[in-house]
Amino acid sequence: MCLGVPGRVLEIYEKDGLATGKVDFGGVAKEVCLAYTPEVRVDDYVLVHVGFALSAIDEAEANEVFALLQEYVEADEAVRREEGSEKGKTG
Repeated sequence: MCLGVPGRVLEIYEKDGLATGKVDFGGVAKEVCLAYTPEVRVDDYVLVHVGFALSAIDEAEANEVFALLQEYVEADEAVRREEGSEKGKTG
């Protein structure tokens, strides 16, 4: 299993003979290989794994993944807070 992270394509250019682009991941822009997604245009969303755009996705799907990732972060933070409060009770 792998985790693909959605991002919005900011710009597209060629690098070392491959389609490449800057992709925004919630305020952090990274360089991504777009060779596997030649149909992608600026402002499209892509699903990225280890620096490669694996597929184009629509904005609704990207927002759904963003929401799920946010739920995960919030659940993880709640567990960490709970673990921290349990440590305080036992020590």
